[in-house]
Amino acid sequence: MAQPMTTTLTFDAPAAGAEAPAPRRRVADDTALLKAAAELTRELSAANPRIYWADFLTSAVIGYAALIATILAGSLGWALAFAAVSVLALYRAESFIHELTHMKHSTLPGFRAAWNALIGVPMLVPSFMYEGVHNLHHAKTRYGTSDDPEYLPLALMKPWTLPAFILIAALAPVGLIIRYAVLAPLSLLSPKLREAVVARYSGLVINPEFRRRPAEGEAKALWTKLEVAASVWAIALVMLVATGVLPLRAFLIMMGIASAVAVLNQVRTLVAHLWENEGEAMTVTAQYLDSVNVPPPTLLPGLWAPVGLRYHALHHLLPSVPYHNLGIAHRRLSAVLDPASPYFKANYKGLPGLMGKIARSSMTRGVRR
Repeated sequence: MAQPMTTTLTFDAPAAGAEAPAPRRRVADDTALLKAAAELTRELSAANPRIYWADFLTSAVIGYAALIATILAGSLGWALAFAAVSVLALYRAESFIHELTHMKHSTLPGFRAAWNALIGVPMLVPSFMYEGVHNLHHAKTRYGTSDDPEYLPLALMKPWTLPAFILIAALAPVGLIIRYAVLAPLSLLSPKLREAVVARYSGLVINPEFRRRPAEGEAKALWTKLEVAASVWAIALVMLVATGVLPLRAFLIMMGIASAVAVLNQVRTLVAHLWENEGEAMTVTAQYLDSVNVPPPTLLPGLWAPVGLRYHALHHLLPSVPYHNLGIAHRRLSAVLDPASPYFKANYKGLPGLMGKIARSSMTRGVRR
């Protein structure tokens, strides 16, 4: 799951006289890996409604209960403790937007509506901001190219872009309120502004060059309903604060928790891939190797990469497998594949090592650009 809106990061042109980087060797598809992934996971594509509903509803209830507890806490210590619980729970609940883009909605009737009602609209990230966008990231001919809305060669860019990439996410809640409380209503009066809002400010993307096309048919109807709901909520929120009905302190706590959720997701996004592709089309195996798994026995990835996101590389091999079956798929493949298989080269131990790897690449390769 990428971040709201678009970043202001841009590609750095090579310095005059700088040595051009050596071309990367094209990675051929590993037929044994692709065959094993397909054959060993055929029956794992069915989603379990009980797991989805229980996990999502529990996360949402805990997240909002902890948010209220943070606002009502009588001491800073308790407030920070409740805030941490709220951030992690709401982050997990919000991460189900990734599942919405891959699931067959007929198998989980009402789930998308419930997610939007409890998380999408209140958090100002309705599902249309990801549906119709994230699927482009999985297109074989788009991944890692300039047409991929969720890709930037961060490991090859200037070192300062990495902290900027994370810190800019802290402003996401403010940007979303502006997008829905101000730009959406104004865009009804200006076709030109509406075109810009749809193309540039209606997707959870990180590629600043990406421009979204207008939705059509049923997707357009759903978009309209959700955008109206999000705009009404954003305007109401601003009015409640302006009139004093919602205390400023409570509003700032809400914004702080939403900001922390966005930053946590941006950190997770930073280590979801190695970000080493410079725009050329990649084979499926190359896409897998440019992506990241953080499998057990480490436990912390379950918090910062929830709802199956710890198996992000495997997800690129098996995008139709629901999150609760990715662990099973990982164990099956690990048990049968040769130790020299590329499959194991996408497995990493944890967040610090991944961030260090990307930072080192930026320091050594990005500074030459």
